[in-house]
Amino acid sequence: MKFKWLYLIGLAALLALGSYFLSDMGMKPKPELDLSRSRASENGVYVVAVAPEAEPIKLGELHSWIVTVQTPDGMAVEDASFEVDGGMPDHNHGLPTSPKVTENLGDGRYRLEGVKFSMTGWWELSFDISAAPGSDSVTFNMVL
Repeated sequence: MKFKWLYLIGLAALLALGSYFLSDMGMKPKPELDLSRSRASENGVYVVAVAPEAEPIKLGELHSWIVTVQTPDGMAVEDASFEVDGGMPDHNHGLPTSPKVTENLGDGRYRLEGVKFSMTGWWELSFDISAAPGSDSVTFNMVL
């Protein structure tokens, strides 16, 4: 009788865990999720675009991105500084690496290195940007 109760409790725990993984881990992105790779920063100081240097984006590998920063009227933003962050909002964890902008390529373009996505799902890549026009932030959504 004691083993029967343990069996039922274990089965209930497995079902609850399986339900969690099916609902959260295998969850499709929300329909309202904006996956554009170009957008205005939060306060409209910049228009920022991101593009991986190589497609497709491969899981578990380090890769580089080009970040392009312009003013709203299309002028290239030179000598910007960046703080980079991100992670998986649905899983409540950050990026597995600490990406850095390593090179100013000119014409408002910057090389971001050390980006790594460790699993499939919804990721955010966020930038705090400071340059002559001001400081502002922008976040990009990606689903891998």
